[in-house]
Amino acid sequence: MSGTVIAFIIVFVLAVAFFVYSCYRRFGLVLKGRPDNRFNAIPRRFWNMLYYAFGQRRVVKKPFGINHFVLFWAFMILLVSNTEFLLNGLFPSLSFSNLPDGAYFTLALIFDIMSLLALLAVVLAVIRRLFFPPPYVEARSRDAFIILGLVAGLMIAFFGLNACEIAGGVDRAGAYMPVANLVAGWLPAGAAGLDTAANVLWWIHAVILLSFLNYLPYSKHMHVLTSIPNCFFKSLDKINTQGREEFKKGNTFGVGQVAQFPWKGLFDSYSCTECGRCSDNCPATFTGKSLQPRLVIHDIKMNLLETGKKDAKELPLIGGEGEGSVSEDVIWQCTTCGACMEVCPVFIEHVPRIVDMRRNLVEMKSKFPDELLTLFENMEQRSNPWGIAPAERTKWAADITVPSYEAGKTDYLFYVGCAGAFDARNRKTTLSLAKIFDKSGISWGTLGRDEMCCGDSVRRLGNEYVFDTMAQANVKMFKEKGVKKIITQCPHCFSTLKNDYKQYGVELEVVHHTELINQLIHDGKIKLNPAAELGNVVYHDSCYLGRYNGIFDAPREVISAATGQAPAEMARNRDKGFCCGAGGGRMWMEEKEGSLINVARVEEALKQNPDTVCVACPYCMTMFDDGLKDKEASEKVQVLDLAEIVAKALGD
Repeated sequence: MSGTVIAFIIVFVLAVAFFVYSCYRRFGLVLKGRPDNRFNAIPRRFWNMLYYAFGQRRVVKKPFGINHFVLFWAFMILLVSNTEFLLNGLFPSLSFSNLPDGAYFTLALIFDIMSLLALLAVVLAVIRRLFFPPPYVEARSRDAFIILGLVAGLMIAFFGLNACEIAGGVDRAGAYMPVANLVAGWLPAGAAGLDTAANVLWWIHAVILLSFLNYLPYSKHMHVLTSIPNCFFKSLDKINTQGREEFKKGNTFGVGQVAQFPWKGLFDSYSCTECGRCSDNCPATFTGKSLQPRLVIHDIKMNLLETGKKDAKELPLIGGEGEGSVSEDVIWQCTTCGACMEVCPVFIEHVPRIVDMRRNLVEMKSKFPDELLTLFENMEQRSNPWGIAPAERTKWAADITVPSYEAGKTDYLFYVGCAGAFDARNRKTTLSLAKIFDKSGISWGTLGRDEMCCGDSVRRLGNEYVFDTMAQANVKMFKEKGVKKIITQCPHCFSTLKNDYKQYGVELEVVHHTELINQLIHDGKIKLNPAAELGNVVYHDSCYLGRYNGIFDAPREVISAATGQAPAEMARNRDKGFCCGAGGGRMWMEEKEGSLINVARVEEALKQNPDTVCVACPYCMTMFDDGLKDKEASEKVQVLDLAEIVAKALGD
């Protein structure tokens, strides 16, 4: 055994041992998290991993994502080359050069081309960071340039090593390695010293490769190790709800310490490469607030690493100062719109983590913005946000006859919702829907004053105890009255009844009015005469209808049928839609930092020169009405719910 081989064995063993130790320390911290079963449906998870991680489906949705796609696949293919390189260092007889010419030359060509592509991708990444950086300073971090430098060094050493061997006449694949062969052409063929140069470059390649391996666990590029399994462990269902808590004496609620997160939440923090897609699409970030989803995940990781040290100093997860602690203001700024999760290439779950921390503040510390105190009291005492007497729930129907829901006789329960029942503006939507139902001849009825709030806002705000009480009461009533099918006009009621209430043992067929009306039109149960006076109609996607539940086409088809033309689209629409600012309980809170989210959305709508903004959510209705007044455009532009547009097209 040569001295070179012995030296490399020592270096290799030390490097691998340190890498294993680093991974053991870091991934051992993940196991401190709460249990979370992500090992079911293995075939489906395996497919997700292939589709999203290896297919880079979400990465390539951004133009520069193509560069990452190239770098990723170059990395994967060169993993084969580098594995052979290391094995050859340990066992010199193991080499691809022992393969038949055809196989060896093919591999040589592939590795040469992929090394060039990787080097070009690194150069482009450096140029981008220097001259066209994303709008946050971490894009130019030392960490980023170290990794790019190591990858570039690997490629340069690869070309140099092979060029020396080709020029020295010891590699028969020279003609099949165009880049290395080109470099070899610059060297004096057969010259003395090529062997020495090749040896030096071999060691440079080896040291960079092993350094790269050991640097990963200590850098943000740990995602190289974690992003692929994170796609495997992604939620199999759309994340449109939060987990239920068990209210037993002695239990703690929410998350106030990092180890109280589920292990997947901790693994997420290792998988974030801080690409910034989440923050780019966050309405709070866009309007100048402190909340940046990527920084929340970064703080979770830093808190985990800091508190995981042997002699860890106390680092609060919530309310501390500096890196590793999430401020309370940030936690309350989230609208839970889900835009961050929709764009994350590795399926990090930002919203559940934020709601977890809200729960801790509300349920363990009774700390929440002052304006929420009245809301929580109203919800507990009168089951509606305004604290209005339940008897007024039927006031919207004072001038019409509304059927009561009767088990076995009524097909659909029309769940009016708090806004539809109490808010003067949204009562018009409710009346329009009643008109549409009657015209269509469907069997429908309401619960009248017995209807209670579904509890959406209190759950998103972290008041899980009140939500739990409300949900149990509603489910009990639904079962007693034999409710199976529900129509809602509010996407928040729709999503809560459809998705959250499953946790309480009830499977309801919940239909949003946009879907039902579209079906009634298709079935010929209502006939529409396009309402020409609406002018240019722009449609705004509700986050809880669209992004959370995938309903994008139905409202657009209804608008087309009711107006005779397809709606105009804002720049951000469908799954990329921009929140109105009212979700996640923000409807009941003041925006004290940055500009107003609803005004930002209204400004986007006004760019389409609309005569009418069409919404399908009572919260969006209120936020657009207020935003248009703020922009002094309410005299020119009207806001209508989809039901109101259809009711106009129905005639009398």
